[in-house]
Amino acid sequence: MDLIISPNGYVHCLYDESLDLSALGRLTIRRASHVEPTDDGQWTADLSPIDGPVLGPFGLRSDAVAAEVRWIEDHWPSIAK
Repeated sequence: MDLIISPNGYVHCLYDESLDLSALGRLTIRRASHVEPTDDGQWTADLSPIDGPVLGPFGLRSDAVAAEVRWIEDHWPSIAK
């Protein structure tokens, strides 16, 4: 897990359960995207919660999740505010 510490002392990361983040202090967790199926059985990753694009469609949900993670990692720290 990559932790990005902003000049104001806030720590930003793409959440997973590999670290107990509560050890860093009070947590604020917010959704970065919505990975959802389309009407025709494809998958998209909608990154609008962080002012990003809609990625896809993808044939597999796992491909949509991987694209979501890549996009977020490629756009740090511009989205870590």
